[in-house]
Amino acid sequence: MSAPVELTGRTVLVAGLGVSGAAAARVLLSRGARVLLTDAAEPAAVAELVAAGASWLGPLETVPDDTELVVTSPGWRPDAPLLADAAARGVEVVGEPELAWQLRAAAPGGEPAPWLAVTGTNGKTTTVTMLEAILLAAGRRAVAAGNVGRPLVEVVTAVEPDGTPTYDAVAVELSSFQLHWSSSLAPAAAAVLNVADDHTDWHGSFAAYRDAKARILRLAPVAVADAGDPVAAGLVAGHPHPVTVTLGEPSPGQLGVRSGALVDRAFGADPAGELLLELADLHVPGPHNRVNALAAAALARAIGIPPEAVGRGLAGFRGGAHRNVLVGTVGGVDYVDDSKATNPHAAGASLAAYPRVIWIAGGLLKGADVDPLVAAVAGRLGGVVLLGRDREQIAASLARHAPMVPVVTVVSGDDDGMDGTGVTGGATMTRVVAAAAELARPGDTVLLAPAAASMDVFRDYAHRGQAFADAVRALGER
Repeated sequence: MSAPVELTGRTVLVAGLGVSGAAAARVLLSRGARVLLTDAAEPAAVAELVAAGASWLGPLETVPDDTELVVTSPGWRPDAPLLADAAARGVEVVGEPELAWQLRAAAPGGEPAPWLAVTGTNGKTTTVTMLEAILLAAGRRAVAAGNVGRPLVEVVTAVEPDGTPTYDAVAVELSSFQLHWSSSLAPAAAAVLNVADDHTDWHGSFAAYRDAKARILRLAPVAVADAGDPVAAGLVAGHPHPVTVTLGEPSPGQLGVRSGALVDRAFGADPAGELLLELADLHVPGPHNRVNALAAAALARAIGIPPEAVGRGLAGFRGGAHRNVLVGTVGGVDYVDDSKATNPHAAGASLAAYPRVIWIAGGLLKGADVDPLVAAVAGRLGGVVLLGRDREQIAASLARHAPMVPVVTVVSGDDDGMDGTGVTGGATMTRVVAAAAELARPGDTVLLAPAAASMDVFRDYAHRGQAFADAVRALGER
């Protein structure tokens, strides 16, 4: 392992001061760097960072002449004037994960904590938190970090009073934005769960988005993918150690499902496979979550986690907020919050988990095509309630592929009232849930899986999911 990067006296510009940017600035200051700060507006973190020795420069379009390194936040596109100027001048630009990788500290006499890394259009957070649960069940001092949980720079520099690293394994979620700015990451094992049309506005094309996802595999000794996703499977096909997961009987080199149980035929000594978990003990629904569990298991097995610990970790996993969470049952109808399904690929996976659905959909589609999704799920739909800016695009697709399914449209308006943040939401969702309840019959699932982003009506997907849960709770009280 090479020595951690030396930062003392180097001039580093931190571009973007969200959670990861502010964390990077703190660590850079602690390592003796001269830290410059820029963002489109002055965030609250600036005062603390300036007090610690950083310099706030305000919005910039060119890199200060003495800058030796730029650390950019994932929201900044490569064609942003500041980053384009850095590239033209030959100034290195990295993201916070790349900086963290270069700062990893080894235990005395040992190696730094291995990273087990996950990317994909959908399922990243669920898989990473499943992986964290497995590692903890195995007795590892593990944490989920990166695009979920704590910033990686904080995790890799955290130490105990005796100077040893706090964590001995890290479950890392990485977005395509973060991977674009990463060049030397070499996780002990890495997974690409799936690659669907998303974020092409940031990357410029689907090919560039796919290639950013593929960077996670480049230096990883083990590459994992879902055999059922042709793009992801194609990315690992040429890797020296490919491992795929399947919902069918696993072949050698795969993890899969046999006789109602998750089985490993990739890492175990028994060529017939090793039992990991009975499916009845996996408490998150849907085929997509079985894929997520198998991918998490593969990453854990790649570093020698025993099958028993994999099973314990997955059996204890209950899922994250706004990811296929049952928030209530009213009149024999289940109400499920999957507000995190912010694109058609994620919504399709969620809809496949339930036999008859009253679907709540709509928001900002960001140019995504919903026709394949609607055509695939039409037979499951007992009704649809639409909201959000691009609801008419979904309505048109429903008219083509599910003309007999009743559709109700709820329009946000001034009569909603404001929630104090300048966006409407709560009253809109109350009307949405009431309309869904009218369409539902006992045994149905009312599913919030919008297939779209939320920022037209809500602050974010969590705000949307909470509004849904509040409306379901109020419905039950009535």
